[in-house]
Amino acid sequence: MNTISGFSKMSKAQKIEWLATQVEGEAKDMVSTLSDFWHPSAELQKRFDEFSENTLTNYDLPFGIAPNFMINGKLHAVPMVIEESSVVAAASLGAKFWLDRGGFKATVLSTLKVGQVHFQWQGPKEKLTAFFAEKKSELLSSVSFIIENMEKRGGGIVSLELVDRSQDIENYYQLKISCETCNAMGANFINSILEEMARVLKLMVKADDRFTGTEKEVHVIMCILSNYTPDCVVEASVECPIEDLGTFAGGLTARQFAEKFAIAVRIAEVDPNRAVTHNKGIMNGVDSVVIATGNDFRAIEACAHAYAARDGQYRSLSRVSLENDVFKFTLKIPLAVGTVGGLTMLHPIAKTSLAVLNNPSAAELMEIMACVGLAQNFGAVKSLITTGIQKGHMKLHLLNILNQLNATPEQIEKGKEYFSDKVVSFTAVRNFVQSMNNVQ
Repeated sequence: MNTISGFSKMSKAQKIEWLATQVEGEAKDMVSTLSDFWHPSAELQKRFDEFSENTLTNYDLPFGIAPNFMINGKLHAVPMVIEESSVVAAASLGAKFWLDRGGFKATVLSTLKVGQVHFQWQGPKEKLTAFFAEKKSELLSSVSFIIENMEKRGGGIVSLELVDRSQDIENYYQLKISCETCNAMGANFINSILEEMARVLKLMVKADDRFTGTEKEVHVIMCILSNYTPDCVVEASVECPIEDLGTFAGGLTARQFAEKFAIAVRIAEVDPNRAVTHNKGIMNGVDSVVIATGNDFRAIEACAHAYAARDGQYRSLSRVSLENDVFKFTLKIPLAVGTVGGLTMLHPIAKTSLAVLNNPSAAELMEIMACVGLAQNFGAVKSLITTGIQKGHMKLHLLNILNQLNATPEQIEKGKEYFSDKVVSFTAVRNFVQSMNNVQ
């Protein structure tokens, strides 16, 4: 692979042509066909290109629907974007299971987001603390032109504090703001506030007569929102009398199922090895809706996992209780999402997803995402303690294996029939296709 200058200024076709000269064999042919995935609408393709940098083509993911989600008494068909075949199926089954048992309940507990000005300052911290107490209102006023419109919508800065972290890093402090950003995720809004506040802080300290020498210099390290949002949290739950759970594969009674389910979740509370996979299942559901609606799944993933470790050990995000003969399954998760701004209104599929959900507020979208995560978690744990995860997963993966082996349409149909009561594995499917080829 050779270095290149001016790559970003090339057209997509030129970028593809250059990349094809840098690889060999099958890779060269594959790169040359990237233009096959351009959108037929030049206008839409231009929009997609502008979402990122050095764009060559589009990367498609399946867009599916999980129907029958009854959330707070309202029925939803939830858009999900994910490549893992079993996720949408599991979410749909979970939604259908709870449809006749009261559905999902969800409540947004808080919606605050955090931003920080990280800076160093040399001097007695008592002087800085006294200065901040006196100038706090002035600092807040300095960003009024940025927050004016947000305040009209009911948002804005909720709190501003000076945080002393000099015990961790020499002379290190923070200005920490908590914000309400209404239906926006609010990253740009928060970052604009922070950068302006940092600029004003430097000027205020330099002009203040109580400071001398090095005390007059505020060394700003960076201004950035935090994707850790433990005060932007939603709780989702399902519950019903244990006897109403029904019976399950393996001959489990409702009581046996509930007790086994509770132990399985408890294991994820005490064992980080299991907790990571347990929470990954939750995020399978959450991330699918996050991507479908044009939100930032990387930020949400990072926050969720940090939240899972907030007491010093990584634990399950969901909990089970069996009190008073009632099965209750609950998920509490931080979700900083938006329904305006970013890609939510620019990406046509994200816009469609929100329309399918009846254009929810950010708080309502938090509730929907949490419920899908809980449904996914319920389905995964239910499979694990009854039939095992592979039976359902590999049945759904069968089509992927058949396509990977270039099976014909006839072989695909016969394969589905043949493996309806057999264990699916790559080797078994390959042998089946080979046997059919030999017959032909």
